Amino acid sequence: MIAVRDLVHRYGDRAALDGLSLTVADGEFVVLAGPNGSGKTTLVRHFNGLLDPDEGRVEVDGRPVDEHPVAARTSVGMVFQDPRDCFVAATVGADVAFGPENLGLDLAEVDRRVGEALAAVNMAGRGDERIDELSGGEQARVAIAGALAMEPDHLVLDEPLAGLDWPARRATLDRLAALHAGGTGTVVVTHDLRDVIDRTDRLVVLREGRVALDAAPAEVDGDRLAGLGVRPPRGTGRDAA
Repeated sequence: MIAVRDLVHRYGDRAALDGLSLTVADGEFVVLAGPNGSGKTTLVRHFNGLLDPDEGRVEVDGRPVDEHPVAARTSVGMVFQDPRDCFVAATVGADVAFGPENLGLDLAEVDRRVGEALAAVNMAGRGDERIDELSGGEQARVAIAGALAMEPDHLVLDEPLAGLDWPARRATLDRLAALHAGGTGTVVVTHDLRDVIDRTDRLVVLREGRVALDAAPAEVDGDRLAGLGVRPPRGTGRDAA
């Protein structure tokens, strides 16, 4: 479980997060939405210690992230908006292997994780290919594979569909649905609810660094979303009619 309590994070004099509290249960699929500048990316970067809070507390599986950053980064896999921000090696296989290798796992276990992670994103047998020669959709899948190879309890993806064509979007969405069905907790950060609203257990909307809405999608109507600066997709709450 990821638990955030009274979290404050400032950039200079501006509070990007202003006393925010939120809990993400194991196995839950959460969509985190909100207008630009609402604090979405800042929030999820606290989940595995990429940012430190100015005030408040973040725990993963009951352990404070600031005291147990390695455990948090093992439990919470992160995929950034631009997949190129995730890459640390030139080839697909070497990049996906980087995380497990740094856990000190033996070669057989690293190879198993890499093989299963690449198969999960339909990239099996492509470990020797150069990442800089892949399409944007393929790079996004490699970034997800790198997170999956850590076998996290939670997978957090920041705008994973941005810039993808429809076949790549569909493949990514299908993979996320399969991971969720297999028990992996999933948090998708997005400003665009199309394609994800029907797949989520819970919709959380941030506004000005606070939780402005936390509900099941069926309980939310388009007017309320629009009032929070989020474009409502067709089929949300009252709009379904």
